Amino acid sequence: MTHDASPLVLVDRPFAGCAVVALNRPRAMNALSLALRRALVSTFEALRSDADARVVVLTGAGKAFCAGLDLKELGAATDPGAAVVPTADEDPVLAMSHLAAPVIGAINGPAITGGFELALACDLLIASTNASFADTHARVGVLPGWGLSQRLPRLVGPGRAKELSLTGNFIGAEQAEAWGLVNRAVEPEALLPTALKLASDMLSVLPEMLSSYKSLIDAGLRTNLAAGLELERERSRAWAVNLRGTDIEGRRHEIAERGRAQGTPPNSD
Repeated sequence: MTHDASPLVLVDRPFAGCAVVALNRPRAMNALSLALRRALVSTFEALRSDADARVVVLTGAGKAFCAGLDLKELGAATDPGAAVVPTADEDPVLAMSHLAAPVIGAINGPAITGGFELALACDLLIASTNASFADTHARVGVLPGWGLSQRLPRLVGPGRAKELSLTGNFIGAEQAEAWGLVNRAVEPEALLPTALKLASDMLSVLPEMLSSYKSLIDAGLRTNLAAGLELERERSRAWAVNLRGTDIEGRRHEIAERGRAQGTPPNSD
């Protein structure tokens, strides 16, 4: 792998089309200092215009994914509210939302409060069995501003979300998997290979589909079901204008071959 990063953020290129972004303050559990937040924003903005970053994997260096905002720095700040409600150049979750590329979170260790919000901003999560999740906003005395109060209930249901957010309790990777918070929990040594395999699988679909399909899902989730279904119909009709039967026939054979290789051949009638 090659390295292209500031000291606070590492960017690896394991193969064409994939970028692995790692928070790199391991001795501080990758706590989100102002400098790290700005470095993440710059990194995501650069990847947004990078044609060879069609899938992004986000992880943490060391034993933690992210311990949240740097509370030591926050406690010494003259205006701590500015960190809680940041400007655009200090808001990594906002910068992530501008990425057309799918973001796979490879959660290697604790993801706490702001770090939990950073994880929830990913499109899907793979967790190491060393991972844990906690929302300590209510214990710190701060309301979330990066989406946790809205994204978490949509993933695990309001009751479980309130259990986590109103207690500040931690849950482990296996419980997170059972609740639907993460796609799967894997042994630590399998975490990055699993995330990279998913990235490779995503890169094997039609290139123009990755961002378009992600955008369709996300846009639908921002509205109600009826409006989402209408949005899907509109975009499907617009997309269908450029479809050609010969292209679909060729792709059908490729799908059949892939199905046979995975042991579940699709219906080819």
